[in-house]
Amino acid sequence: MASKVVSAFVDASSEASSSSYQPVISVENLVHRYENRTALNGVSFDVRPAELFGLLGPNGSGKTTLFRILSTLMIPSAGRATILGSDSVREPARLRRQIGVVFQSQSIDLKLTAYENLWHQGHLYGLRGTALKTRIQEILERVGLAERAEELVETFSGGMQRRIELAKGLLHHPGVLLLDEPTTGLDPGARRDLWQYLQILRDEERVSVLVTTHLMEEAERCDRLAIMNEGNLVALGTPTELKAEIGGDVVLLDAAHDAGLLAERIRDRFHVETTVLENQVRIEREGAHRFVTEVVEAFPGEIEALSVSKPALEDVFIRRTGHKFWSETNTEAAQSSSETHRR
Repeated sequence: MASKVVSAFVDASSEASSSSYQPVISVENLVHRYENRTALNGVSFDVRPAELFGLLGPNGSGKTTLFRILSTLMIPSAGRATILGSDSVREPARLRRQIGVVFQSQSIDLKLTAYENLWHQGHLYGLRGTALKTRIQEILERVGLAERAEELVETFSGGMQRRIELAKGLLHHPGVLLLDEPTTGLDPGARRDLWQYLQILRDEERVSVLVTTHLMEEAERCDRLAIMNEGNLVALGTPTELKAEIGGDVVLLDAAHDAGLLAERIRDRFHVETTVLENQVRIEREGAHRFVTEVVEAFPGEIEALSVSKPALEDVFIRRTGHKFWSETNTEAAQSSSETHRR
């Protein structure tokens, strides 16, 4: 039943907007399998022009596999992905010229200067001479490192090194920028600066940006999100739209004894839906502050602690999957994926 609801939600979102734009990225029923594990299970979505689009999911959700397919590093088991009209399987060389890619792992040469890193990157894309020199100067100014062009990258902070990674990805004027968890290892200030720059790219240069993340606060900054879990697309929409489906406050009750039994008794007494999360009972309810008073009075000594909060993206994930964003299930999936890649 849950999968049908998700499918209907995704289809409705796609139909509502398909007539008003030509997608820059189109993902159609992508499937990918690693031996006995399905990493992607029929994933479909579009990315619009000049959109900051997020792939949100815990480790093992399939977002990195999807990223590799979009960047032509992997061929899907089934389905199709196109970027600016180029097919990732049939036209990989053409597609690569239209995208910029920033991987999670570092790709810059620390023993070269900022200028030298970009000079070598430019040669890979056929840029030469004055045109390349001019473009390097432009992009270094854009990322705020023009005055440090001749300094070795190993002397840069983590945030500055990440800006050089971005400069490499943007050097050849791509229409689409793909970033795989780009803030990994950055301090909060550098993380904030990076996201501000991505918004500038979207607004001033009209670059479409697709970014993978497992951080809720980063996902909130995206125009739209595809939320993934265990290879499935479980939600698609703007952060505001997704949180609005909760329709009330979120109540978490820490059970003193058996959370499952407490959830059952609350359902019977108050006729509300409950979800058991480890030793917590989760309830979505309007007027929650009044409701929790009634619950505590009805079950004295059975509730150790409680919280009431407005809906967050974590709550959307729980509603769609029935478990927390970080759980033993997706941790084990991530470990399995890592072992498969090593083999």
